[in-house]
Amino acid sequence: MSPTKIVQPYIFSRINKKIQNRTVLAAMTNKQSLENGVISDDEIEWLLERAKGGFGIITTAATNVSKEGKAWDGEFGVYDDCHIPNLTKLTSAIHQTKSLIIAQLFHGGIKSPQKITGFIPISASEVDCKESDTGKSKEATEQDIRKIIDDFTMSAIRCYQAGFDGIELHAAHGYLISQFLGKKINLRNDNWGGSLKNRSRLLVEILKSIRKNVSESFIVGVRISPEIESIGIELNDSINLINILRKESVDFIHLSCWDVFVKSHSNINNQKTLTEIITGSYKKLPTIISTGNVWSSLDAQNLLKQGADLVGVGRVAIGHPNWANNISNLDYQPKKPPFSIDELKKAKLNSTFISYMKNWNNFVKK
Repeated sequence: MSPTKIVQPYIFSRINKKIQNRTVLAAMTNKQSLENGVISDDEIEWLLERAKGGFGIITTAATNVSKEGKAWDGEFGVYDDCHIPNLTKLTSAIHQTKSLIIAQLFHGGIKSPQKITGFIPISASEVDCKESDTGKSKEATEQDIRKIIDDFTMSAIRCYQAGFDGIELHAAHGYLISQFLGKKINLRNDNWGGSLKNRSRLLVEILKSIRKNVSESFIVGVRISPEIESIGIELNDSINLINILRKESVDFIHLSCWDVFVKSHSNINNQKTLTEIITGSYKKLPTIISTGNVWSSLDAQNLLKQGADLVGVGRVAIGHPNWANNISNLDYQPKKPPFSIDELKKAKLNSTFISYMKNWNNFVKK
């Protein structure tokens, strides 16, 4: 493999859309936006700084598709037309650079606190839920499910209208879509539960609906967690889910691995990484992004060798907005945390974001 592969352009084959290199800024919670869901100038500036830093794709933080899907304060939304003007401001700014801009759409499900939303958290089934005043989630009715599909669809349409290059459906990290995928949360015995085909039906129906309502040139991808033992998502199911998704013409599948160099937790006899296992499962796959604990140039090269097409990063880009511009240097080993407050301010984090990062062990200097 060429040591400069990561800085070479990449083309999404279905739509023949080119990105300038193989780097992806993954979605990261930053809590910088406004109470009414409007994306703030601070959050726009944070994303723009990383676009100027050379990333091929910029992914927004998770943006809620409905008021009841909000999971934290400072989270921007795309559930109302009033959000479109500032989202257009964001996309216009990013398009002054060479980066593409992708919005990550999500619904928190049982992770949407009732004290924030005013609604009992909804999920695939009624299960224990610490974010609910009653201690239980609400099982989604057929009408609820249809509304969820509509909410994701209308949010994708708003993103298209606002000038985004595409969207990423957040089906990872234990949020609503992954709750439907997980056997320990989805206890249903109807068309939305039981078999993997049924448990993935919500995701597939959202994809189909979005595809019908946006341009063919609009990028549509899905982020998944290959394994989440606590909610019943197993690696074999994720491999089979990818087979379902590739038949739906998704443009990319984003593997949220937390650490791309760690082996499978559920398949302990397999010494390959999750990325290696998944990319080796089928001859033809959509574009594969993999994210988790990539820091240095060597890390990025190793991830490409595992079979990933694009390299996603999160934490390293917080302190190093120019990471993508430096990654062609094979000796590049950016400084690791802790970062000083001045360093983070220089990297375009506002005081709220910095305060949030203080919750991460040893990320901000005391």
